[in-house]
Amino acid sequence: MSDTPPIVLVFAANDPSGGAGIQADILTLASMGCHPLAVITGLTVQDTIGVEAVLPIEAEWVADQARCVLEDMPVAAFKLGVLGSVENIAAIAEVVCDYPDIPLVLDPVLASGRGDELAGDEIIAAMRELLFPQTTILTPNVVEARRLAQIDGEEADEIDQRVLAQRIVQLGCEYVLVTGTHANTPKVINTLYGQDGVVRTDSWERLAGSYHGSGCTLAAAVAATLANGLSVEEAVHDAQEYTWQTLKQGFRPGMGQHIPDRLFWAREADERDE
Repeated sequence: MSDTPPIVLVFAANDPSGGAGIQADILTLASMGCHPLAVITGLTVQDTIGVEAVLPIEAEWVADQARCVLEDMPVAAFKLGVLGSVENIAAIAEVVCDYPDIPLVLDPVLASGRGDELAGDEIIAAMRELLFPQTTILTPNVVEARRLAQIDGEEADEIDQRVLAQRIVQLGCEYVLVTGTHANTPKVINTLYGQDGVVRTDSWERLAGSYHGSGCTLAAAVAATLANGLSVEEAVHDAQEYTWQTLKQGFRPGMGQHIPDRLFWAREADERDE
């Protein structure tokens, strides 16, 4: 039907706080005009402060959730977040390889904002081997990029970001968007790399505070803009613009980090109407 919004299939874990995970993806995709399909990869115990525990869903259930909806509805993009286990990664890789023409955005969530580990070496190795070759855009921060590029030790801090990105691209990703949220710079500088090096660089005002779910929001926004038919360069820019606005309008409902306001535009419209 011509009036059906673009459909994006998300693989991610549940976040009871609503700040990150599948909830962040659903809110972002819906806010950007897409219809989200949600495949749960795990259950978490977490709040705005940190992650206490993760329970991966059985891989067979993950694959069955995805294949059921894929056989029913046309999907315009995939978005992957916390995957929970090596077995889940293998199952998801097998599913998405049947749809090579659908863009795939991978948010390599390796740790929570507090530093709670969400992906060990085995999961990272499985992502490199099974998912990177199928990934359209990978969205790591610079800390994640160092781990994903297999550069360890004190000298890793001295490795040029271009080298990190090049190594990740050589592992199979078509594009890598390295975000500068963890860098010690006056502005947040995000750089998109491709096969031939830098594709575009964008800088954004660095906002005060820290945010729960900012990476999920950015990756989901990239998936949404790709699903809406934008080119990779346009999709990445518009997704950053949207994400920055959600952070600027963010709120702090609990005792931990702020949460991005993915519906900021609706509240602004309500204020104008008053």
